[in-house]
Amino acid sequence: MLDGRVVIVTGGGRGLGRAHCIELARAGATVVVNDLGVGIRGEATEESPAEQVVAEIKGMGGTAIADGTSVTDFEGMGALVARTVEQFGDLHGVVNNAGFLRDRMLAAMSEDEFDAIIAVHLKGTFNLTRHACTYWRDAKKAGKKVSGRIVSTTSGAGLFGNVGQVNYGSAKSGIATMMLLTALEMERYGVTANAVSPIAATRMLATVGREADESGAWDKLDPANMSPVVAWLVSEEAGWFSGQVLRVDGNVVSRVQTWTIAESFNSKSGEAVTIEEVGLGLRKMLGAAPRGLGG
Repeated sequence: MLDGRVVIVTGGGRGLGRAHCIELARAGATVVVNDLGVGIRGEATEESPAEQVVAEIKGMGGTAIADGTSVTDFEGMGALVARTVEQFGDLHGVVNNAGFLRDRMLAAMSEDEFDAIIAVHLKGTFNLTRHACTYWRDAKKAGKKVSGRIVSTTSGAGLFGNVGQVNYGSAKSGIATMMLLTALEMERYGVTANAVSPIAATRMLATVGREADESGAWDKLDPANMSPVVAWLVSEEAGWFSGQVLRVDGNVVSRVQTWTIAESFNSKSGEAVTIEEVGLGLRKMLGAAPRGLGG
């Protein structure tokens, strides 16, 4: 399905990103494996996981190159897009997956712990997305055929909240919104934008709710379960699907709704709600009003 398509994957050296790269290559894509090789808290390491994934893809008969540019580098991401187009002739998709964790309760979280997570997840997603969109916009204006695809990784912490992850959850919520807005802006240029939310034992959550299984049986928490969804989203066939969040739980794919209006209450006067009406109105709205209080 992906023969001839060129895709950049950030954080592609390990875990979820590695699984995406392998699946994309299996489906025929040329893959640019971007990964700094940092640890799960963003600490420097001497490992080169991107090169290992490239070697694995080449061993399968696929085409891939490694890249070590930081997603937090705005100009660097622009140069990555330019190099990719120069080497392979085009760019068809980007998968924003790079990230790490610095969990801490809000009252104890440092400014650096907040800024670092926002920089790699939210700004990192913006940096590559922005430069890819500029390339596709200019190509479309030049009369070229454009089939651009953006897939970004959000999470349950960003969609539903999670204690101890104000930084990470805020970034992931922002990514989901960024994809909605990007989809609206880029539709005219032949570009789609979607977000994916895995329920899986990713590298950052490798031991959560998971026990070792050496039987060879299918693993519901395997990050690779999401990769076929990502691969389809970067295909030309997926051009009709945009501005959505898909949550993948094992073999179940669900669409997550954006913010919607739920319960409401209105003032008795038909004009602005008074301060006296707010407390009772909210209790009634949520079914928590004391008995006997009506009207």
